[in-house]
Amino acid sequence: MTEPDDMAMTRPPETEQTPARGTGVALWKQIVERIEADIAEGRLAAGMRLPTEMELAERFGVNRHTLRRALSILTEQGLIEATPGRGTFVKEPPIRYPIGPRTRFSEIVSGEGRAPGGRLVRSALEPASATIAQALRLQPGQDVLRIDMVRDADGVPITIGSHWYEATRCRDLDLLVASTGSVTRALEALGLGDYRRLETRITARAADEEERRLLALPAGRTVMVVEAINGDAQRRPIQYSRARFAGDRVQLIVRN
Repeated sequence: MTEPDDMAMTRPPETEQTPARGTGVALWKQIVERIEADIAEGRLAAGMRLPTEMELAERFGVNRHTLRRALSILTEQGLIEATPGRGTFVKEPPIRYPIGPRTRFSEIVSGEGRAPGGRLVRSALEPASATIAQALRLQPGQDVLRIDMVRDADGVPITIGSHWYEATRCRDLDLLVASTGSVTRALEALGLGDYRRLETRITARAADEEERRLLALPAGRTVMVVEAINGDAQRRPIQYSRARFAGDRVQLIVRN
């Protein structure tokens, strides 16, 4: 998605007026209704950045406590979303995220008209747990390479992915991921780019503290956990992954 320039993003809608006092309707509720109408009628489009809290408080003629209450309600309604370091935006519709034999984050996000991104959070060698060993057909305790990444769309974090690989087969994969920002491109460099989904399991739970931090989620939000085994052309497992998606930012679609 191409963002409008900063002036366009912060220009107040022409119909905006200071909330009326003494009407029996709380000021914060009038602000909520005003912004709801601006979104519904297209004056505030999906992806548009709102002015700062100080600017909005001045524009509506209220204190920041009143303004924050209105923004909190709009956030709970799923109409706006604050992303640390970027600001508060009119929320984009959920990304349609199909899960099939060949699932690639960058291709899916690009196909939705959004700009995919990613960064390496950590990587380490560790002994395979019983679950990981079974998924990768290894012996428990055998060395596996773990790679954790955060993937985003238009700068908004969408998913945290933890991936495990047989260490001897995927040597230096973490360095390739760090340089490319893409698991797929890193695996292609090792001749394993044509991996296919062998198994998928989907569950949901409340986001933990680290997930809330990395995905910029408020307390109480849900993540969808997608566990997957991907294999090579001979169906030999090469990757076990556990992705945690921000539940309100994607719509998972299982292809039959």
